[in-house]
Amino acid sequence: MKQIAYNRSAGFEYFIEEKFEAGIALEGAEVKALRQGNCNLKDSFCYISDGEVYLKNMHVPLYDKSGAFNSRDSKRDRKLLLHRREIDKITGKIHAKGMTLVPISLYFKDNLIKVEVALCRGKQSFDKKRTIKERDIKRDTDRLLKNY
Repeated sequence: MKQIAYNRSAGFEYFIEEKFEAGIALEGAEVKALRQGNCNLKDSFCYISDGEVYLKNMHVPLYDKSGAFNSRDSKRDRKLLLHRREIDKITGKIHAKGMTLVPISLYFKDNLIKVEVALCRGKQSFDKKRTIKERDIKRDTDRLLKNY
């Protein structure tokens, strides 16, 4: 399993409740660009429209060796492929509990490109400060144990 991109800000901005693995509908040149490792998940999110899940704001730059006919928008909406039960479960939790669906990582599984999406709850500013404090304490203890 080779990782293409990871959304670092998702762990800082949200409490991750539940994770799902989804396929993604791409075009040929986009797949080649992803094989080169060109992708950015920052500021991307998922939304549900007509019973289908879409990924918005994921930046996949144009493949440099593609022809002039492949000039699609690099931040277009991409359809995520999930089972109907999973979509219904996600829809119910988003509407009932005020959660959001955020992409966590993009990776290869065998020869397929998969997206790991998570149901998340937003953090308040004091939660973010606590996360920073815990990270600093862990870094300091690891440094002390290494030098011990």
